[in-house]
Amino acid sequence: MGDTNGQVVAGGNNYGNRLDQLWLPSDVLIDKETDSLIICDLGNERVVRWSRRSGTTQGEILINDIRCFGLAMDDQRYLYISDTEKDEVRRYQIGDKNGTIVAGGSGEGAGLNQFNWPTYIFVDQQQTIYVSDYNNHRVMKWNKGANEGIVVAGGKGNGNALTQLYIPQGLFVDTLGTIYVAEFGNHRVMRWPKGAKQGTVIVGGNSYGQGANQFNYLQGLSFDRHGNLYVVDPGNHRVQRFSIE
Repeated sequence: MGDTNGQVVAGGNNYGNRLDQLWLPSDVLIDKETDSLIICDLGNERVVRWSRRSGTTQGEILINDIRCFGLAMDDQRYLYISDTEKDEVRRYQIGDKNGTIVAGGSGEGAGLNQFNWPTYIFVDQQQTIYVSDYNNHRVMKWNKGANEGIVVAGGKGNGNALTQLYIPQGLFVDTLGTIYVAEFGNHRVMRWPKGAKQGTVIVGGNSYGQGANQFNYLQGLSFDRHGNLYVVDPGNHRVQRFSIE
């Protein structure tokens, strides 16, 4: 807090596939148990781990040959990874190279057992998996052990109505089951209460632009412990913070 300059903690040596390089990293999480960063290294089709200890100059490969995009970790330290090529989410124990399919895995499509380019994921304390289903313009919920998912936001085609999503990306679900989703195509963040048939716009939705109430496409989102919302605004090359009621 208060810094005006960031510090490189992984990569920073141009793009490439060496262990001291990353290429188009798409998601990251902190593994507190090992005090390390776990990173989706999208361009290299791998998941890597970088220690947070000072002096770290390279990472290690956890999983290879996976077109990863989103990451999540549950309370039991299972790692969940979305694979945009195989249209599935797999769960891994740390050290496991193969994993188990826990959502999707039935090829590309719009069926309830399918995805079309799954991106960001969120896993709750019951190991329920929420997935931004990018090209199906919906958020899917997969209960633990389920063979198919449930549409919990969108799923009405792409558009800007309150019943629709347009290229959902960043995703967060609170303890009440309320879904917060960043819409790349509609330049807005929506909130969908549990069981709701439509959402409400909480920030953005004012077309694209550089204003304080606008985005120029948007991607990841996150909340801090004070309830502040942080949104990645890639078209404007910035991260914005909002206080949400």
